[in-house]
Amino acid sequence: MSLYLCNPHKYLCSPSRATSFRIFIHHHPFSSAKTHLASVHTPITPVPRPVTMPVSTGPVPITTTMLSAIEQSKRLAAYTAVDKHILPEHKVIGIGSGSTVPYVVERIVAQGHELNKDRVFIPTGFQSKELIVMSNLNLGDVDQFPIIDVTIDGADEVDIDLNCIKGGGACHLREKVLAEAANTFIVVADYRKNAEYLGTNFTPGVPVEVVPFAYAQVLRKLRDVLGSPNATLRMAKAKAGPVVTDNSNFVIDAPFPREMMKDPSTILAKIKMLTGVVEVGLFCDMAQAAYFGNEDGSVTVKRKVDSKVVEESILPS
Repeated sequence: MSLYLCNPHKYLCSPSRATSFRIFIHHHPFSSAKTHLASVHTPITPVPRPVTMPVSTGPVPITTTMLSAIEQSKRLAAYTAVDKHILPEHKVIGIGSGSTVPYVVERIVAQGHELNKDRVFIPTGFQSKELIVMSNLNLGDVDQFPIIDVTIDGADEVDIDLNCIKGGGACHLREKVLAEAANTFIVVADYRKNAEYLGTNFTPGVPVEVVPFAYAQVLRKLRDVLGSPNATLRMAKAKAGPVVTDNSNFVIDAPFPREMMKDPSTILAKIKMLTGVVEVGLFCDMAQAAYFGNEDGSVTVKRKVDSKVVEESILPS
């Protein structure tokens, strides 16, 4: 007799050339029924299929991402600042924004679960909130914790007096709130951000967050009255139209001449007086210390001592 075997994958049937079969169903008391095929005359010897096996080439190396010199500098600054300023007694910590901040969070996580389980971390924006959540740290809000032990943040540029330009990532309103709420405000950056005067290396200008309704008026005042003729509305790169902040506002970038940037506090005060301005990305007389990672593995530290800024170097170990 002929037995028809079905291909379960193609649902097509074809006559089998195999010898006759009988089907026996064996019932095991502790398992489901199993179907056995047995040959009536001669058993079928299975033909093994050739299988290509991977050839061992020794232990698989662990791949690590090689950091560029700039990224190494950022990490160096962040690690050093965390080691110096995020101490066991600090329970409420502000986490800033920018490309150096992921290394800050990385180092905090490395301090261990026992230290971090009782801490609360306050973000300055969406990026830092995601870093906190993804690192399984406790997320808090400045409404709940209006007094922060330490806030660590990046900067677009820092001058000889520890004044900073911030807002390249359009987070400077929330960054300033957390900086002012902190007992200690620390800045971390790579060596390119260390300058004598603001605007030396960071040339886009002073970030100014404005309500959308007033942006045209503020832009006109910046150009015609305050001395920034090249002030522009910041446009988005991955969407049509302007950049929109986490607070649903616009950002104007206002470059000023060198002589004016030597006195950032005066510029800050004048811009803040414009109706429609929410916040200005000039952080004057706010930071207690700034850490800059250098290409040679050293860290330059600027810190305030008795109202004066002292600069020192931490050499690689």
